[in-house]
Parts: sequence; C-alpha cells; structure tokens
Amino acid sequence: MKLLVVEDEVMLREGLVDLLEGDGHEVVAVEDGVTAVEVGSNEPFDMVVLDLMLPRLDGVEVCRRLKMVRPSLPVLMLTARGAEADKVIGLKSGADDYVTKPFGVRELLARVEAFGRRLEQTPSAPELLEVDGLVLDLGRCVGARDGADIQLTAREVGLLRWLHRHRARAVTRPELLEHVWGLSPNLETRTVDVTIANLRKKIERDPSDPRVVVSVKGVGYAWGPGA
Repeated sequence: MKLLVVEDEVMLREGLVDLLEGDGHEVVAVEDGVTAVEVGSNEPFDMVVLDLMLPRLDGVEVCRRLKMVRPSLPVLMLTARGAEADKVIGLKSGADDYVTKPFGVRELLARVEAFGRRLEQTPSAPELLEVDGLVLDLGRCVGARDGADIQLTAREVGLLRWLHRHRARAVTRPELLEHVWGLSPNLETRTVDVTIANLRKKIERDPSDPRVVVSVKGVGYAWGPGA
C-alpha cells in the first residue's frame, strides 16, 4: 500500500518509515498538519497514519479535511493521549482506528495489514462517470478522452465529486472552499477559480466553452446541464 505518515517527532517519524517500508509499503512522511492536508489531498494514498498533536494544524482538523476530499481514505490516528474523550474526538473527526503511544510494533503492523485486507476484500465500486465524451474514474483519480489518459489530483476529484453530487443546483465558491478545501468560506482567495481553470484545460473539449464544469453567473459553478 501507499501510506502517508504524519508525525512531527523526527525519531518516531523515521522509525515509522523504516518499519512500514520494511513491511513492503511505499511511504511518504511529513511533519506538520498543513503539509499533510496538501500532500494528502493531491496524491493518491491507500491509508494515513496520523499523529494527533501536530504543529500548524492538529490531527483532528487534518483528518476532517482529508475526509472531505477523500471520504473513503482510511486514517489510523496515532497519539500519546489515551483519554477516552480524545479517542472519541479523533473517531468523530473521521478516524477509522486509534493507537495510543507507546505502541507495540507488531500491533501497529497488524492494524495496517488489517486495513490492507479490507481494501482487497471489499473494494469500493469504481466511481465511473461518462460526460460529453469524457470518462472519469474518480476512485482512481484518472480520466480519458479520445483515447488520451488524464491524470487528476485528489483535489480535482473532490471538486468533481461535489459538483456531481449536487448537480441539481449551482454551488458557490464559499461552499467549495469549505467542503472541498476544508477552508473558511469567508476566505478571500481565487483558489477555486484557478483550480477550475486548470481542471477545464484537462477535461473539457474546449476550455473556453466548458460542458462539464460550467459557470453560473452571480452564483459559482455547476455540473454541466448536458452531463
């Protein structure tokens, strides 16, 4: 599996990388919450091993934001805090399992392996969409048009998923900021517009005349009426 390890303690982070790579996994490690959200939202991972106490953004908020973009992404929360209330908060934020430090190496590997078995035994149905000659596999973060493959970021997939889920109406930029980016809806930024402009270059036949992600004047964006 491809794992994202989020841990700010250098020795523990390096130890986790060695342990998990030694068990045959591909591992990417980061040390703070903001970087974790950025990397986890833009690269396809099978699982996240996430510390609760992190600089810049705590593990609960990291988990919440990653789950907004990729709801099915398994998260194993790892922390020194063992109080029941902390476990409840972690699980309610979207964490799928919880391990308290200090932990046994065999226990951690067993829990990771258990997630791997679930992925193999109960694979989620592919999220396939066909629109305007475009084929999207949201589960794999890829698309295809006219025989050419298209690579999508997890953020772009989150945006497409949200628009399709709410295709009966237009969605606002603040709504997308909050539910796809996990940011404050009051934030003044052109992040949504820039991301959609780049996405259109990838998926539309003619980005200047979009048919999949359309603009709604005075509101925001919508899933195309013919899609």
